[in-house]
Amino acid sequence: MSHKIQLTRLADFCHLPPMDEKRELSSDERLAWLRLIRSENVGPITFFQLLGRFKTAQNALDALPELARKGGRKKPIRICPLAEAKREAEAVSAFGGRLLAACEPDYPPALRMIADPPPVISIKGHAQLLNRDILAVVGARNSSAVAIRLTQEIAGSLSQENIVIASGLARGIDTAAHQASLTGGTIAVVGGGIDYPYPRENKALQEQIYEQGCVIAEQPFAIVPQARHFPRRNRIISGMALGVLVVEASPRSGSLITARMALEQGREIFAVPGSPMDPRARGTNNLIRSGAILTESADDILEALQSIRTRPLKEPDQPLLPFGDPVQPEEQELDRVRPNVLEFLSPTPVAIDEIVRLTNQPPAVVLTILLELELAGRIERHFGNRVSIVP
Repeated sequence: MSHKIQLTRLADFCHLPPMDEKRELSSDERLAWLRLIRSENVGPITFFQLLGRFKTAQNALDALPELARKGGRKKPIRICPLAEAKREAEAVSAFGGRLLAACEPDYPPALRMIADPPPVISIKGHAQLLNRDILAVVGARNSSAVAIRLTQEIAGSLSQENIVIASGLARGIDTAAHQASLTGGTIAVVGGGIDYPYPRENKALQEQIYEQGCVIAEQPFAIVPQARHFPRRNRIISGMALGVLVVEASPRSGSLITARMALEQGREIFAVPGSPMDPRARGTNNLIRSGAILTESADDILEALQSIRTRPLKEPDQPLLPFGDPVQPEEQELDRVRPNVLEFLSPTPVAIDEIVRLTNQPPAVVLTILLELELAGRIERHFGNRVSIVP
């Protein structure tokens, strides 16, 4: 199978300005965006649904308590205080970085088009790299010497061809990819705060990337990375790229999670084959068996990316679900349908479009109910546009 690029514009779901109408936020607007995404139970998808419905982040902040109450929340929802948002913004600035919102010109255009882009990211380094052609490179932390050498050769060659290399700053393949592309342009997406070096052994490399490349973080400043942060980091690595190269990966590795996310985001998948005797090659060999492009050199990638690099980003003809439907349901209709939606929710994640189909209700009604339930802390969102009830 061939994994063609199909980038879904955020504007299709949330009525944000299209790609050619990007704008800088005022400092007050940026703080409101930061407060909204840092508020309790507000994730990226919920953030943009709120923004599409209430037009401004400040209006959405004002509406949070009532929406959470309608979803069944008993105690007040925690809204990020203005002083807290100001402290984070000032800390990022004092560190030499800046906050970047999804509607602003320097925000990576491909990342802005995934289903759940981070509304606000911290960056430090050369922001112009974020708007160039990007290839993500991921692989095993305990990588072989052969894989390290091949990664360096491929990343170095692609860097010379004006392709920016993005990775996660982990040891092994990530480190090799960053080191080989420092002079041509590399982006490191970290799992904690933008200031936190992880792993510690890559502290010097992270400092080099601050100076020569660009470091991105979704988590707040000074946050220590935790295991639950890395899948979210991985969707940024794949989301900002035209494609993802997997060099070595065991069958249950984080690199294969990144590849799966890339596939759902419509990105091209490249994989380096390996010996069937090496467990680190099983994941990549399975990717090739499933249709990923067999990759032995940078030329294999350049050939596949040629058509992608020359055609503009565009949305599919029919978005799967009209997030941010401008028609707001009546309260009586929501009260009538809410029990029906709850009936189809369980601890097992279910696709939102399946709930729409099973309830036979307008998407705007179902999405509004799910929005209220999430703000109340009663449901959890999962990758792949799925939700589950919180036990």
